[in-house]
Amino acid sequence: MRIPKHTRNNLRFLIAEVGSQVSNLQAYLASPSANVARRILDRSGYAYNLMLRIHDSCHNQVKKGGESGNGSASLRALESIATDLERITGLCRECIQQLNQLQDRRCPGAGTCKCMLDRINSGLDRIEPAIRRSDTRMALRIGRIKPRLDSASRKLVKKYTAGLKRKKHTEDLVAGLFLVHGIEQMGDAMLNISEAIISANLGQPINIERYTSLRASMEQLDAATDASDLVAEPIAETRSGSGISGISASGQEDGGYIAIYKDGKKHKLREERRGLASWKEIYPGLAPRILSYHKRGQSASLLIEHLAGLTFEQILLHEPTRLLRQTRKQLNRTLIKVWRETRTSKPVSAAYMRQLSKRLEEVYAIHPEFRQDDSRICGKAVPSFGTLLKRAHRLEAGIKAPFSVYIHGDFNVDNIIYDPLEKKINFIDLHRSRYMDYVQDVSVFMVSNYRLQIFDAPLRRRIMIVTQDFYRFAAAFAGKSGDRTFELRLALGLARSFATSTRFILDKSLARAMFLRARYLLEQVLAADLKDPASFRVPVEEVFIG
Repeated sequence: MRIPKHTRNNLRFLIAEVGSQVSNLQAYLASPSANVARRILDRSGYAYNLMLRIHDSCHNQVKKGGESGNGSASLRALESIATDLERITGLCRECIQQLNQLQDRRCPGAGTCKCMLDRINSGLDRIEPAIRRSDTRMALRIGRIKPRLDSASRKLVKKYTAGLKRKKHTEDLVAGLFLVHGIEQMGDAMLNISEAIISANLGQPINIERYTSLRASMEQLDAATDASDLVAEPIAETRSGSGISGISASGQEDGGYIAIYKDGKKHKLREERRGLASWKEIYPGLAPRILSYHKRGQSASLLIEHLAGLTFEQILLHEPTRLLRQTRKQLNRTLIKVWRETRTSKPVSAAYMRQLSKRLEEVYAIHPEFRQDDSRICGKAVPSFGTLLKRAHRLEAGIKAPFSVYIHGDFNVDNIIYDPLEKKINFIDLHRSRYMDYVQDVSVFMVSNYRLQIFDAPLRRRIMIVTQDFYRFAAAFAGKSGDRTFELRLALGLARSFATSTRFILDKSLARAMFLRARYLLEQVLAADLKDPASFRVPVEEVFIG
């Protein structure tokens, strides 16, 4: 961790002051005296001022703009460390105030409390070397103090609680409980310090549980890279709350990622793991390989193969037309192969209107202006969006896809990877993969193009051309497959995607445009001749260009 010299000196002074206060608290436990108590109570301002100096120094460094990446992470970590160190001195004062209330100045369980404070002091001794050397292993040892303190405190609390039930020396026991709680909070501060150092070393915020999971995952890599040499670069955070990081090794010559690390809620990661495994079995080579999977409590982590190439979104927005044309061609070829090879004869319903109903309250929470009642304009009934949705839901019950295929499930433009060197398509973020109506992927892809917030007119035309061409490709497949309800289902799927996507869009103009398109599509479907479903056409130009 890179720290300016004067800041490093202030940190050393702060650590020394905290250590002195913890030692004074130990001395008071061994032999209570007013002099020792004053040495703690009268020095509240010193640690606080040192903390402020460190904070000001970090703030000034940021203002200068001289720090970025790991440097910025180090400054944030240092501020956090200083705050938690000062917090420990405050806890020492609180403990003394509680002990001063004891009748005989003797704390029950003082010996155990002194041992607990020994652990705090041992952690304090490791902070400066851990920071100076960017030593993650030493930081982990600091973090392990907390569970040991928790274990000791549980035993004392049990002992004190039993004493309280006997109603003897209750005031002393209550004071003892407060003391134990204070030391336990010191353990929390040490854990925070540990995680701050590790975060600075990795270049992104991380807790010990997550780091432990990452370390366990890395052990399964062929390269057997030392976890202490890892650099984790945040890539994205999914809407479901999963963090995504690119993992590389410090000093790596090519600067590329070793793997992609995802962590988050267990059920989400379990779904993605299942999706990846299914794709490996159904269509090998399309999805990244699973390198490791770990679960702990309600959390889990997944280490997967890093795929070379660019996302479809990157190619669409930034790369030459020639490469875009090549990507589209390969994507169409890949989809045709997947759809043909995974096709089953079982009819299936994606239940687009049910999907939309489940998300509608989330949409209204972000855009309450979309919630409207049925009304009349010039004597003509104008149904609300909710009413249109109910009618479309009843209509959809009689419409099914004539066959099912294995779909991506979240077929956005940033979940498709193209490697120009290998001329190969790959899929990522596969937790929603399953056998379903292929129109689900078609509609999601088309809307994910539309909602790109691009206002440059030529680039916008390029996006719309891609959308139209993809529609024609899917419609041609439907025609060859004898799918007579393709257009009706696509309209419902598009309506679903347009409406539900607005919950992620804060731009009021774009959100309104998308919601109105969802309404228009529902109106078109409800006005269709269901006796001849093949005669219906999605008004693609009106929806995506007009």
